[in-house]
Amino acid sequence: MTLIETVVWIAIFTMIMLVLTQSLLYFYRINRYTLQEEEAISSSQHAMNIVVQALRTASYSNNGAYPVISIAPNQVSFYANVTKNDPLIQQVRFFVQGTSLLEGIIEPSGDPLSYATSSEVLTTLSTYVQNLTFATSTFIYYDQNGNLITNMANYNAMRFVTINLIVDVSTTSLPTSLDLMSSAALRNLVGGG
Repeated sequence: MTLIETVVWIAIFTMIMLVLTQSLLYFYRINRYTLQEEEAISSSQHAMNIVVQALRTASYSNNGAYPVISIAPNQVSFYANVTKNDPLIQQVRFFVQGTSLLEGIIEPSGDPLSYATSSEVLTTLSTYVQNLTFATSTFIYYDQNGNLITNMANYNAMRFVTINLIVDVSTTSLPTSLDLMSSAALRNLVGGG
């Protein structure tokens, strides 16, 4: 083998290795993104189930307060029993902050029982939630007749909620965002006015 043949062989081998390395790196980047998307969608579906279950069990608080505390496009606050094996009713809040869906729970304490906002325990239910990015409401509220509630001060009329989560790991690359939707009727408030 001459020196020229050796140099040509090394150049060809190097080019093949570079192409192979770039292909593997591209595969791992795509695979990582796909796994992130799958995890984001899965956690958002799980979060949606938690929100729906809690809303369905909204009830009067231990101190007799009305079940719904406040409503807003990206936040809902109410009373419900969401802690297993706990006879007390908790104050629950679901809200979007940044790109996360959070749950806040306040356990009642004292005698008489009260709900201190300073004792709220926050849990991140889902990440990569893009509702604020796309200026889309997370919660949409309806009264007992199915009419849309546009005045958020009219929270005592709420009987039905639709939940919409826009999930996307990266808003700048494909695939596009996925919209997850569900709904819940406040079972303990059906009827009335």
